[in-house]
Amino acid sequence: MNNTLMQLAQVLEQRKEQTADKSYVASLYEKGLNSILKKIGEEAAEVIIAAKDGDAEQIIYETADLWFHCMVLLAQQGLNPSDVLDELNRRFGLSGLDEKAQREQK
Repeated sequence: MNNTLMQLAQVLEQRKEQTADKSYVASLYEKGLNSILKKIGEEAAEVIIAAKDGDAEQIIYETADLWFHCMVLLAQQGLNPSDVLDELNRRFGLSGLDEKAQREQK
């Protein structure tokens, strides 16, 4: 797993032990799943707007925010970025159409 993702995952786990008044992430954990999901939705919308504006710098900035909040969700759910990376690795060499067909069969 990418070193940056590993480091961030460790920090997100540590934030579970902090109080909401000391950590933004701890405040998200305290507010619960709906607040985390709302942030992901907001950040996804900001990525879309940045892309429509064609501003590469903003696309990168907003995508970083989106990824960050998705990682908060993973941590809150007891998951790890390596779980997502494992799934992406599983899909290598598999056409997108075949992968989608496999999901529809389940």
